[in-house]
Amino acid sequence: MEGKEEDVKLGANKFSERQPIGTSAQTDKDYKEPPPAPLFEPGELKSWSFYRAGIAEFVATFLFLYITILTVMGVSQAKTKCATVGIQGIAWAFGGMIFALVYCTAGISGGHINPAVTFGLFLARKLSLTRAIFYIVMQCLGAICGAGVVKGFQGDSKYEMLGGGANVVAHGYTLGSGLGAEIIGTFVLVYTVFSATDAKRNARDSHVPILAPLPIGFAVFLVHLATIPITGTGINPARSLGAAIIYNKSHAWDDHWIFWVGPFIGAALAAVYHQIVIRAIPFKTRA
Repeated sequence: MEGKEEDVKLGANKFSERQPIGTSAQTDKDYKEPPPAPLFEPGELKSWSFYRAGIAEFVATFLFLYITILTVMGVSQAKTKCATVGIQGIAWAFGGMIFALVYCTAGISGGHINPAVTFGLFLARKLSLTRAIFYIVMQCLGAICGAGVVKGFQGDSKYEMLGGGANVVAHGYTLGSGLGAEIIGTFVLVYTVFSATDAKRNARDSHVPILAPLPIGFAVFLVHLATIPITGTGINPARSLGAAIIYNKSHAWDDHWIFWVGPFIGAALAAVYHQIVIRAIPFKTRA
């Protein structure tokens, strides 16, 4: 039938997808793959919505660092583990803030709040290079300001004594272990972002756009539970950069490259996996 998509030479199931039991009713409307975003889109620079989206990314990343770094500080300064929220509380702070902030900003900027997420979506041609660079710059600036406000509240000596929330590879782990943890952790996050915001699923399942922030925030929570003991969990270069700049101690910079290289590799792998393996977009054609 005209307009239908088929998988070519993949040995894929030729039968149409069925709606899982207990979800929204299946519709008859055909899904059409949206065209890829242009690499350069100069016209964006004249649009208020472009700058509004960048401001939203700045504010969201500012709030993200403010809440999460303060939570880390609270755990670090507690005399006993029973007097603090512990690692689980830190993980909830990161995951909960991502859930809330993605929900608040998704309709304005897409709710990236993470250069690795922006990079992955750029590789999938979901946004232009112009917008991707602008988002990453605003995210990093927001993270620096958020960490700076925390230092202002804590005071220089206390902030430095508690580690500033900076990401470092923990004692006993190799740089390879730290890099691997960042790659896999970011893969989990970005893969979840792709799956939760998949336009094809949105067209078929009306509940997907509403619930999208929940699995994204939960993925952040779970990754933090697993990797806080290894790297403090970066999976967000802006978060790592903001804390490192404000803390500004040599050991925070020694391993800092891991918190850029790892997330960007993980994001790239997630983009390739979702676009090529899960969606098989390069192999699809129209009859």
